[in-house]
Amino acid sequence: MPDVDVTSTPVSSILALGGRWAGGAAESRGRRATLACASTVRQMRAFTGQRTRLGIALSVLLIAAVVSLFVGVSDVSFHTVWHDVGHARSILLASRLPRTAAVLLAGSAAAVAGVVMQMLVRNRFVEPSTVGITESAQLGLLATTIVAPAMPLAGQMAVGAAAALLGTCLFLAVLRAIPIRSNVTVPLVGIMLGGIIGAVTAFLAFQFDLMQTLGSWVTGDFSNTIEGRYELLWIVGAFVVATYLVADRLTVVGLGRDMAVSLGLSYRSILFLGLMMVAVTSAVVVVVVGGLPFLGLIVPNVVSLLMGDNLRRSLPWVALGGAGFVLVCDIIARLVVFPFEVPIGALMGVVGGVIFLILLLRKGARVG
Repeated sequence: MPDVDVTSTPVSSILALGGRWAGGAAESRGRRATLACASTVRQMRAFTGQRTRLGIALSVLLIAAVVSLFVGVSDVSFHTVWHDVGHARSILLASRLPRTAAVLLAGSAAAVAGVVMQMLVRNRFVEPSTVGITESAQLGLLATTIVAPAMPLAGQMAVGAAAALLGTCLFLAVLRAIPIRSNVTVPLVGIMLGGIIGAVTAFLAFQFDLMQTLGSWVTGDFSNTIEGRYELLWIVGAFVVATYLVADRLTVVGLGRDMAVSLGLSYRSILFLGLMMVAVTSAVVVVVVGGLPFLGLIVPNVVSLLMGDNLRRSLPWVALGGAGFVLVCDIIARLVVFPFEVPIGALMGVVGGVIFLILLLRKGARVG
């Protein structure tokens, strides 16, 4: 504000100058209020558009789930279910509904576990099946089968989760011990570590004549999913909801220890919570349906390319994308050699491997 000599300036001039200052201040406040309102309107429109797109995606997923109920060897249709022809109603309730629920729960949970693992490790090319976590869970389950074959399913899950957590800690320890010169180094180290653990597991399974049992854990398959054999997956469904509730804390932890501590978060506690959720999810999915390779890798990366790295905003899309991807693969696996069925783990291994290579080449080209 310029200095004004009020002793030599007429009163009318002083009042006019004051009016201009007041008008300028009011105009500035008006501009700020207009910008704030415009920003609020844009945020509301973005939020409304986000909810609309989520609603459309959820509707498409539900339609695909209904289609899945009527795909299979047995004649299950609206007519046969309504009139209970050939026990169609019993087949629907005891097999088709549990299978579809298992597909949706396992797919969404495995995809969310992948994005959490990527956030904690700070690398886009990792997920439980590429860093030895899934193989560690399989080793724990095999050890339980050898030592305590009569252990209940819940106990096997606990041992598998503990083994998966130990495998995660081993992977992180290996990463700290070697220089990381490229983002590609991290998944390569994880794949090699998973190969070593898998080789040990296969050797033990061969020695104790448990290769067929090991195969049911290695290759994902929903053909044996019936009522009474999939309910553990509701645990990982609850973990998906819990992950959404702590998404902001996981995002901060993903920025590094210094950032988390400076914002008042307990870095070790949040890190352990995230790793525990990943380990339990991996163990439960392996126990119930077997391995779903590359699911936690490709879905989070595709969502990140489309929506960015905001975990709270992208997490519903990751869950829907994982469930939808597994559901589509499951339907294709039932139809490609009908009336026989291809294990979904084999189909996802081929599709996921191709997409994984595309993502690696895309990242390499961007770095180069």
